[in-house]
Amino acid sequence: MTTLRIKNAVKRYPNGALAVEGVSVDVEDGELCVFVGPSGCGKSTLLRMVAGLEDVTEGEVELAGRVVNDLEPADRNIAMVFQNYALYPHMSVRKNLAYGLKNRGTPKAEIEAKVQEAAELLQIADYLDRRPGQLSGGQRQRVAMGRAIVRDPAIFLFDEPLSNLDAKLRNQMRLEIKKLQRRLGVAAIYVTHDQVEAMTLADKIVVLNAGKIEQIGTPAEVYGNPATTFVASFIGAPPMNLIPAEAENGAIRLGDQTLNLGLDHRGPVTFGLRPERAHIGASGEGLRMETGVVEELGAIRLVHGRVGPHEITVTQNADQPIPGAEAVLRVEASDIHLFDAETGRRV
Repeated sequence: MTTLRIKNAVKRYPNGALAVEGVSVDVEDGELCVFVGPSGCGKSTLLRMVAGLEDVTEGEVELAGRVVNDLEPADRNIAMVFQNYALYPHMSVRKNLAYGLKNRGTPKAEIEAKVQEAAELLQIADYLDRRPGQLSGGQRQRVAMGRAIVRDPAIFLFDEPLSNLDAKLRNQMRLEIKKLQRRLGVAAIYVTHDQVEAMTLADKIVVLNAGKIEQIGTPAEVYGNPATTFVASFIGAPPMNLIPAEAENGAIRLGDQTLNLGLDHRGPVTFGLRPERAHIGASGEGLRMETGVVEELGAIRLVHGRVGPHEITVTQNADQPIPGAEAVLRVEASDIHLFDAETGRRV
């Protein structure tokens, strides 16, 4: 079943600015859906529209089968985890966890049972009598998640919850959120600008750009078959190499070099190649590449260089020989992505 259905949602501010433009997406029961995109793309605004913190200018937000456009946030059966934790500093962890339930008139014994269960699930039972200021960032984030869990919501909403943590703790908490959501089996929306977070967490990714959806798919789909040059450049680290080219007579021409690929397409295109799908050799058939800076990253290295006037990056295993100043870039036809030069859409 579908937990959340967003239908042609539009957010227009009084000055006429469009933050969200005609977005439609479904989130199924138990699914973790990630909204990802650069700052200002509309992902947090869309999340706040689901939560009821922003009005919907046009379209519908349907939660558990009912349209909730006009419902107050407290009446939507959602639980939100914010970037800044939003904990009450003067209250103990126990009282922070219990606060929402107490306001709803939940019996005291039930509150205590739910708080204890959430605390044990999140491994914060030893901190129940401490205040947020006595906890680390990771512990405070667990308390924020615990406060959401005790409410038994229809859907969890995560608004960049890990951005205040250091890299190591962020990686650890990312895994814990994934495990927790799987264990609870509750649908969730997770907003982030970090494509690594999106790829590792999501069952479904919604890539947003300038208030519109560029692509919806599984992590494998948006990585392996990006619908646009924007998705190709945003998803993947390092990003896909994108080079202006010309398709003609079944071949792709990059400057004064040609790759025969047996294509039907003609005209200006953007040639796309993932750094990890390219191979460098000292000789053989392929594109002439002038190598430059080499970045050593332990198990792999990044080789930066040029094909003609265009910059290109290639990922290479650290146990392979470092190429000389002149190398050959070997390319398989199956690894090439082509996009229309004008629209940026996949050919």
